[in-house]
Amino acid sequence: MAARGVHVRAPGKINVFLKVGSVIDDGYHDVAIAYQAVSLYEEVRVSEADDFSVEVTGTVDISRVPVDGANIAITAARLLAAKTGYTGGAHIQVEKRVPVTGGMGGGSADAAATLLACDALWGTELPRDEMLELARKLGADVPFAFTGGTAIGTGRGDELSPALAQGSFSWVLALADFGLSTPEVYRELDVHRERHAQDIYPADPRPVVDTDVLQALRAGDPHMLAAAMHNDLQAPALHLEPSLTGVLELGEQNGALAGIVSGSGPTVAFLASDADSALELQVALSASRLNVVRATGPVHGARIVGD
Repeated sequence: MAARGVHVRAPGKINVFLKVGSVIDDGYHDVAIAYQAVSLYEEVRVSEADDFSVEVTGTVDISRVPVDGANIAITAARLLAAKTGYTGGAHIQVEKRVPVTGGMGGGSADAAATLLACDALWGTELPRDEMLELARKLGADVPFAFTGGTAIGTGRGDELSPALAQGSFSWVLALADFGLSTPEVYRELDVHRERHAQDIYPADPRPVVDTDVLQALRAGDPHMLAAAMHNDLQAPALHLEPSLTGVLELGEQNGALAGIVSGSGPTVAFLASDADSALELQVALSASRLNVVRATGPVHGARIVGD
């Protein structure tokens, strides 16, 4: 790190509810998501440089993370520079703790953290609404990585409204040693719906989050939330990676209130009744040779921290 640098921490997320609408004219789907930011963080440090570069380390497998201009952190920095007229560069150090292509928004957290760090480092002082607009251009989950907490996402998931929530939820996350491509999981969902068109209701083009989910979050009640969690992408993810079915069953057999594939997977999130139960579940799943970590939510979004 150069003498001048900024350190930003941004959280991963769990989709405690995800409903996917039918395919619309542009080939995409509208979604309705209940996001919760959790205490598994990406650490991004940015220092002044003449050009743009990125360096990636981490506690998770980073073999699939590009270290050139294809990295979303560099894309974010360049986007901010173009927006504000900044003519210098940045050296970006990313320490990854959120699984890569794991359905938890790690790349989105990197993008949000980089925008915030570069804005602070360069003194560009972009208004928050304009910063969120840049975030939307980088990906549907990037605005939520900024705001954190608990929120409802509609449209592509980037139209956010805060959700009333209280208390803290205890999670145990089973991390896979492989990734799943989000576009591939969505394609599999479309195939699944065509395959079972006679047996399932047509998808709503404008889905909404179930009121049971909102009530559970408002009450801070893990038992209520466990009964209400849902993910339309879970069935296609399990079809692409059948081993995840066994992971879900193992967690529920060992005391989880419920398990859900996070986003497009393959991370599986288990909700526990409290912190002690989460610890017991972590121990049990570790004994079964799963790679698991505990986390709590909700937590704040991207934030500058002191080293």
